[in-house]
Amino acid sequence: MKRNMLLWACLVGMLLSSCKEANESNETYDLVVYGATSSGVIAAYTAKTMGKSVLLVEPSQHLGGLTTGGLGYTDIGNKYAVTGLSRDFYRRLGDHYGKFEQWIFEPSVAKKTFQDYLDEVGIEVQYGWRIDAATKEEGWITEIRLENAADPSGAKRSVSGKMFIDATYEGDLMARAGVSYTIGREPNDQYGETYNGVQLMTGHQFPDGVDPYQTPGDPSSGLLWGISEDALEPDGTGDDKIQAYNYRICLTNDPANRIEITEPEGYDPSMFDLLVRLFEAQPDRRSLGNYFIWSRMPNSKTDINNRGGFSTDMIGMNHDYPEADYATRQEIIDAHTHYTQSLLYFYKTDPRVPTELQEQIQEWGYPKDEYVDNGHWTPQLYVREVRRMVGEYVMTQANCVGEAVVDDGVGMAAYTMDSHNIQRIVIEKEGKKMVKNEGNVEIGGFGPYPIAYRSLIPKSDDAKNLLVPVALSASHIAYGSIRMEPVFMVLGQSAAVAASMAIDGGQAVQEVDVPALQEELKTNPLADGSTADILVDNDDLAQVSLVGNWEKMSRGGYGPSFLVAGSAGNNSVRFRPTIRDEGKYGVYVYFSRVAEASSQTHIVLGDGFEEHEMVIKEEDIRVEGQTSGEWVHLGDYDFKPNTSPFVEVSNKNADGNVVADAVLWVPVR
Repeated sequence: MKRNMLLWACLVGMLLSSCKEANESNETYDLVVYGATSSGVIAAYTAKTMGKSVLLVEPSQHLGGLTTGGLGYTDIGNKYAVTGLSRDFYRRLGDHYGKFEQWIFEPSVAKKTFQDYLDEVGIEVQYGWRIDAATKEEGWITEIRLENAADPSGAKRSVSGKMFIDATYEGDLMARAGVSYTIGREPNDQYGETYNGVQLMTGHQFPDGVDPYQTPGDPSSGLLWGISEDALEPDGTGDDKIQAYNYRICLTNDPANRIEITEPEGYDPSMFDLLVRLFEAQPDRRSLGNYFIWSRMPNSKTDINNRGGFSTDMIGMNHDYPEADYATRQEIIDAHTHYTQSLLYFYKTDPRVPTELQEQIQEWGYPKDEYVDNGHWTPQLYVREVRRMVGEYVMTQANCVGEAVVDDGVGMAAYTMDSHNIQRIVIEKEGKKMVKNEGNVEIGGFGPYPIAYRSLIPKSDDAKNLLVPVALSASHIAYGSIRMEPVFMVLGQSAAVAASMAIDGGQAVQEVDVPALQEELKTNPLADGSTADILVDNDDLAQVSLVGNWEKMSRGGYGPSFLVAGSAGNNSVRFRPTIRDEGKYGVYVYFSRVAEASSQTHIVLGDGFEEHEMVIKEEDIRVEGQTSGEWVHLGDYDFKPNTSPFVEVSNKNADGNVVADAVLWVPVR
């Protein structure tokens, strides 16, 4: 009898074990990267080039996040802040379009470029797996459990890693691992800030006097669609509301590539009654550019963004998104899709739309060759801000404006402190009730600033083997400056290098040698051991010499500043690189936009053996996208160590203002 019971127990054990194996597999990697956003792709690629086994998991079916999701008009801020593989990405796009760097691009081209990175190192993205739970032991994440997004009740996967990177916009791995985070806006007094919390400003705003009620002047008739009943709190008040989400819309006006904008299921034109009132309040605004940021992309395509009081931002409809379960999040995403497609159809067909606007949109439609596996509509909602970690260091407004400068920087940011509107409410002004948007902030005027390594890592008590390069540790308003795709790629690379160093040293992420990390990022920017670019900026005083009268300008150049001289006198600036590796280098000079610019700039290039004179015509400098300048190629030359190469910019024969900003020596590969 006992023997039979033992046999039965063994059989049951074997069955249970078999069932567990059938329902949950276990895999082990050096590094698990959760989220195939732009940051996640670069992180995975970097770690693989450093010899680590890598798993790249993506909860959706989409590669590249927003960079491949329609945001082709890159939010640059200052190209000086874009380094390493992030800069390489925009150069690879340049290769595709026949330029040195390309900052405006089609979604499909960006997606192929990311796929090329992964193919080069043999990484296959595991699509459709989303985090269900995380297990920790004494502060170390030991494994995460993944569920199939298409079949959540089906078999689970258990994945172990020495290190983890959460590269999602949402910070879902971070949250499941019990790491401290926040949502919404801090009050100004929490970090001594000025532009956090409630902000009623004039950007992307309704003009005074637009009535909010269904029957004008009658509050009992109810509010128009899209207006909240919440009251306006005092400026600087904190809350848990988040800035609006939208889609960056890719359309085309190429008839051979265009699919017509049609009526979406459940279309309700009353959603746009408030927009009609905005039309009526602005009779002089009859261009699509008054209501959308309508940026042109290559091959007759667009990147369309929000502009004005009522546009593509679905204000106030996303506040539940950060903490929502997957099903509820999908409902919010679907609502944004319906709203945006309805908005386009409304402009095209509703008789209340001014004729001029309706005529302008008729030529536009969805591109046949974009998002072919998603009905020609982007699968990536622009979730501008979700959770934000509260880590070892919190980046704040003081960092953005240079009042606090960290010494553990592993990347830079340079964009305006930017927040889209957060709520649409009713206010009273001079005895009249009117609709206003609240939450928009656009404050700039500062140069590139370092982002702390400590803002990428949790507090030691929270987790010892996790890095968070996207939902990083920053206040709401500082995050508004940092949260740009090129910066996320920079931080993804920094996180991967730190993770690899921690693995090699058997350390927690809090124990990584930051100066060694900074040196690795500087000397091995492509993570493959190749020779690095040599940059000499006008602020590199030891490598720059000035003759004559030059004025330093702090806005609009490459890096912290640039120099300007008039046509009078003999004015020149000489940039001198240090050549360590013999070889052929392409030499580029940066030209920043300046008022009353000279039609030509005289340049002398010394390769260490002979001098080459040349003249750059202003008409040949093409500045595109969200930037104030462009690199101009002077040619490819052979350079050797222990010589004295230089590039000299002067006002010789100038007929206006001449710029001296930065010179770049790029190894020809």
